[in-house]
Amino acid sequence: MKIAIPTHLLLFASLLFLLPACRDNTCSPEDDQDTIEDYLDDNGLTAQKTDSGLHYIIKRPGVGNQNPGFNSRVKARYTGYFTNGVIFDQSGPTAAEFILANTIAGWREGIPLVKKDGEIQLFIPSDLAYGTQRVGGVQDSECSVIIFDVVLEDFQ
Repeated sequence: MKIAIPTHLLLFASLLFLLPACRDNTCSPEDDQDTIEDYLDDNGLTAQKTDSGLHYIIKRPGVGNQNPGFNSRVKARYTGYFTNGVIFDQSGPTAAEFILANTIAGWREGIPLVKKDGEIQLFIPSDLAYGTQRVGGVQDSECSVIIFDVVLEDFQ
């Protein structure tokens, strides 16, 4: 006995296998913290942690009496990458300039921890980075922990 299955049901069923897993448009802070801590452990790094979940390592505190503030115009060289080492953004050999208030929350919190000529490494959970948005145009990068190596050349 042959059973006739309507074409639209066959099409629907086949699409279920082809579609990527659906995201619920939320990121998991717990998973992000585990990812950061695993990365630090795997690479033999010790970082400080803020109440928001940002981890950081000050490699060079910088010089001077002031740190940049929320509305400072900063000049920095940086490289942004995922925990797997894939680079998604970098300033190149010359520093980029921008208003700190216009950056992601992880930068707004982390960059003021150093002074002029300071160097910091930021381990940023997704809720302080790009959240459910794609990072740097990279496929499947939503809800990603990101890392930035930053040298703060100057600020005003």
